[in-house]
Amino acid sequence: MSTSTQAKYIPWKNVEHEQLNPLIGREMVVGDKIMLARVFLKKGAHVPLHQHHNEQVTYILEGALKFAIDGQEIVVRAGEVLCIPSNMPHEAWAIEDTLDLDVFDPPREDWLSKTDGYLRHGR
Repeated sequence: MSTSTQAKYIPWKNVEHEQLNPLIGREMVVGDKIMLARVFLKKGAHVPLHQHHNEQVTYILEGALKFAIDGQEIVVRAGEVLCIPSNMPHEAWAIEDTLDLDVFDPPREDWLSKTDGYLRHGR
């Protein structure tokens, strides 16, 4: 039995922008086994403490995020990457207007089903 896969070409301008709260928005592209998301955070935005079974790689394109993770605070700035292992509690604050690119393996089911209330109620 063979499975057929096709390449997907997706311009970011065609991806739906979802405004989660006044300070956080995102755009997502989903493959079979991986998810890519652009996350837009205005200065002062807070991503509350949470964890997930998905491995996460966060690449800061613009701005800076301060993370509380694994008992330490880490500031990740434009051009820098933070790798977050599965099931590791973490939270983040935007210390500048920030655009980050998050990669998740596997795709975040809570984001796809819009059951990610921890992001939808914050400032």
